[in-house]
Order: sequence, then C-alpha cells, then structure tokens
Amino acid sequence: MSINKKLMSLTAAGMLTVAVSGQVLAHGDVTPQNVDIAGLSPLGEEWLDQNPYNEDYENRDLAVKIGESAYTQNCARCHGLDAISGGIAPDLRYLEPGIEGDEWYQYRVVNGAVRDGRVYMPKMAEHLSQEALWAIRAWLETRYVQE
Repeated sequence: MSINKKLMSLTAAGMLTVAVSGQVLAHGDVTPQNVDIAGLSPLGEEWLDQNPYNEDYENRDLAVKIGESAYTQNCARCHGLDAISGGIAPDLRYLEPGIEGDEWYQYRVVNGAVRDGRVYMPKMAEHLSQEALWAIRAWLETRYVQE
C-alpha cells in the first residue's frame, strides 16, 4: 500500500488529520474539555506552588479519579494514554513526585510551551481550573516511573 493510501486510511479512521498543504497533524482537535471537580477543596484564583491534592489530602482518591478522567480528556492526545508518551510530548510518568515535580508542572500548565513561534503546549490554566490541573497532577504521581 502506498504512503498516500496509508495516510488516507488513517485519516478516515480519525487517527490523523491531513491539512490542505499535505502536512500531517498528529494532535487532532485539542479543544479543552470541561472537568467536573465536585468534591475537591476549592483553591482560589492564585496559583499554589505545591499540589494540595498530594498524599496527605483527605479526598486523595477522589482527586486521583478526577485527575485520571481530566488527563484522558485533555492531555492523552499528546502525552499518551495512561501517561505513556508515544514521542509527541514528554512522558509525564518521569515527572518527579512532590514539590520538585510540582514546580515544573505548575510552570508548564500556566505558561505552556512555545518553540520557534510554535505552540507545543497551550497554557492549560487558561482553559482548566487550578483544581482540575492539580487533580491531573495527583493522578500523574500514581503513574510515576523512576529513571
């Protein structure tokens, strides 16, 4: 099967999007999806430096459950199912647990990532609440793999 036929069959299956220019876009529609944060402690507008839904949080299981759903809806397209990256974006299983990883995570979800004028990651804090984003971080810590 020719490369064009393969690309067209993947496109038809919804696995790839081919732009008019012929450029293949792996991400597809990345419109942020709403996250139901009912049951989580409200955090306010000012960003915290550390994940409040850490192992000491009384409703940690709920935060992790919400985080898993939010990740699947909003992050998996780029960072991979179950946080296992296919190479498009960083593999978040290697993100250090605790305050060290929290600092990097908070910086990235607030500021996004732009290289050579291209947005590699949107500023997710403009689309999802602090509660939703810290819940994602709580779930990511359950996926941690030490290098």
